Amino acid sequence: MSIQMKSVRKLRVHWPIDSTSFSRLAMGEAEAIREDQGIATLLQALAESPELGDFGNYRHVFESGVGFEGFTVTAGANPTLGQVGQRTLSPTFVFTTYFDAALDDAAVESFMSRMIEIHPWEVPVIELSSPVTISGSVPSAVRSEKVAS
Repeated sequence: MSIQMKSVRKLRVHWPIDSTSFSRLAMGEAEAIREDQGIATLLQALAESPELGDFGNYRHVFESGVGFEGFTVTAGANPTLGQVGQRTLSPTFVFTTYFDAALDDAAVESFMSRMIEIHPWEVPVIELSSPVTISGSVPSAVRSEKVAS
């Protein structure tokens, strides 16, 4: 097996979900991802941005997890969930994908703007990393071509 190293940036989006979707996902019901309207919107944005989750022979690659976001709403906020002064916990779907670190700034700004536009929170939690290196195996067809040349 041959290992290929690639410089990428990580995009992680914290997305609120309802308690039913949370419970179903926590129980391993993957179909809940497609049936939750908010998550479906997020996955559609991924599909519309081909540079996200590009792993060669695999496209739209992402990882996910479920957990909670916690926050206290302060005066002046317009919360989707919670009230001023109240400590709130929100069931959350955490979506992670990667894109080529060499992608130009305009393309990055375009999909970041799209994520902010569709996110239901007033202040969405969207993380964008500096370049990191990931590894994967080189497909056998590529290895065969290199050996033959």
